[in-house]
Amino acid sequence: MKPRSTLAAWATSAALTTVFGLALAQTPAAGPTPAADTPRALSNDLPVPPPPKITGKAWVLMDFASGNVLAGENVDLQVEPASITKVMTSYVIAAEMAGGKVKGTDQVMMSENAWRSGGAGTDGSYSGFEVNKTAPLETMEKGMVIQSGNDAAIALAEHVAGSTDAFSSLMNQYAKRIGMKDSYFVNPHGLPAEGHMTTVRDLATLGRALIRDFPQAYSYNKIKQFTVGPITQPNRNLLLWRDASVDGIKTGHTSSAGYGLMASAKRGDQRLISVVVGSTSEKQRADDSQALLNWGFRFFETHRLFEKDKAVATQKVWKGAADEIKL
Repeated sequence: MKPRSTLAAWATSAALTTVFGLALAQTPAAGPTPAADTPRALSNDLPVPPPPKITGKAWVLMDFASGNVLAGENVDLQVEPASITKVMTSYVIAAEMAGGKVKGTDQVMMSENAWRSGGAGTDGSYSGFEVNKTAPLETMEKGMVIQSGNDAAIALAEHVAGSTDAFSSLMNQYAKRIGMKDSYFVNPHGLPAEGHMTTVRDLATLGRALIRDFPQAYSYNKIKQFTVGPITQPNRNLLLWRDASVDGIKTGHTSSAGYGLMASAKRGDQRLISVVVGSTSEKQRADDSQALLNWGFRFFETHRLFEKDKAVATQKVWKGAADEIKL
């Protein structure tokens, strides 16, 4: 049997509380991110070899269930997200839909601004929706997610918030809400802009939030190709063709950011999220991401310590409304 290191998942989110000064045992919170050659292994576990050599500028591997970082390098370095930005755009749209502000059946206008600013007639990522024509919001979103259409991202932002500036404000508010501490968004598509920065730790946190909070929106990321009018474009995430356990999530590329990929895979009951940015090619980002995921699944496994909202102990209470409480 291959040696595997136990990851105490769900312990943090379901941690026991302190009652009248009695501190109950709980799994320690995640400490500083391990260096690239010293991945975290819990005490009494078998040794874990270093993670694979990654060529990107920054990278991270995160356990989905707990949010713990298993390994990473330059995880808090400010980097350009490029089109991985669109994961944040997807999150905002899904949240606004959940709040009843917009619907998937809404007709979204491809404005001339969205059409031109989104790269019509250029080599940029372009979905192909006709200018001054409408399409259902869910269809437009698939054009953004699968084809990485900058035009679709702008049109969606205009529909949801009235303008890209107003939508960017929503992006930053939601980013803070889900625990992204070092990110700032200026636009919904990820084309280079002053101040539009993030970290790979924040991106992994974002991917985890989308999968957890809005699985329907996340499901678009596994679609391998999408057609708008006469144009059929493939999903640029090469891992969708290589590894059946990979079901998302988003690629990114600009000349200044390099090649990036946020990927997620589920094997059995365990899900991992990897983020690699600053790679030198489309193939390299896929190779590095695959190597990270394989390493994580081989040497770490997730264990549920106890069920959420299920009592695991009782504590006697002095002069309380009851003699004891469940913890």
